[in-house]
Amino acid sequence: MLVALSGGPDSLALAAATAFEARKAGVRAGAVIVNHNLQEGSAAVAATAAQQARDLGLDPVDIRSVLVGDAGGRESAARDARYTALAAAAAEHGATRVLLGHTLDDQAESVLLGLARGSGAGSLKGMAADTGEYLRPLLAVPRSMTVQFCADSEIVAWNDPHNLDTSYTRVRVRQTILPLLESELGPGIREALARTADQAREDAEALDHFAEEMAEDLADISEAGISLPVRALAANPAALRQRLIRLAVFSEFHVSLSRTHTLEIARLVTDWRGQGPIHVPGVRVERRENLLHFSAHSEERDAV
Repeated sequence: MLVALSGGPDSLALAAATAFEARKAGVRAGAVIVNHNLQEGSAAVAATAAQQARDLGLDPVDIRSVLVGDAGGRESAARDARYTALAAAAAEHGATRVLLGHTLDDQAESVLLGLARGSGAGSLKGMAADTGEYLRPLLAVPRSMTVQFCADSEIVAWNDPHNLDTSYTRVRVRQTILPLLESELGPGIREALARTADQAREDAEALDHFAEEMAEDLADISEAGISLPVRALAANPAALRQRLIRLAVFSEFHVSLSRTHTLEIARLVTDWRGQGPIHVPGVRVERRENLLHFSAHSEERDAV
């Protein structure tokens, strides 16, 4: 296994715990440090973190230097570059899992950001503790505990200046919004948001499972596209109907529909008045008698 190590208190606490448990379990554990090259002295920070990993007994210790673009914003681009580097390191070293140091505080921040953006249950479910490739063992552990652990263990953690930069939305949530909620509503907000994530994830996974099972029985796939029976779509609750629509489009055309597009397509089922085809990016959707038919659409048109 590889620990994704930044040198901050969360990932250092995780690295120390992993090194301790790996020795007892007879598991080989190493570390990968991603240098984003976004701050002066980032190479020195990465080198210090690498030495701390070696001192803990982790092996191999791998520093990956990446170039971060601007696509989707600097924060998103840095995340994409980081996960690409982590996946490459895992493949090179034959790691079965990569351990990430996200804490309960990170989970609470993710849920609150998803709620503010109106992104639906997909974002309210937060981060998964186990994705198959990545593990987040500290997801139920508050950040205060990792900080205290490093202090008690005399491990000197690096404090990322970006964590104080209020130009980042997540930093404003961490420094202003969550403390305000706790002062006004009482303690336990972070734990409540994390519980919300767990419940939303359970519900979302169940609905996704039902939709996948139904799609296997309902979908009619041909060279011309994919079709779903209108009657079956109409008979199901909106949550399942919309999942079936999104699943059909993604599985056949690799297009992720927005909620606006999904609801407009669903109107061909729930509010049918003889309207013509709908065009969403890459896909043409029309009602043909008792079928909702999806086909590839080459023009970048959007009727919504």
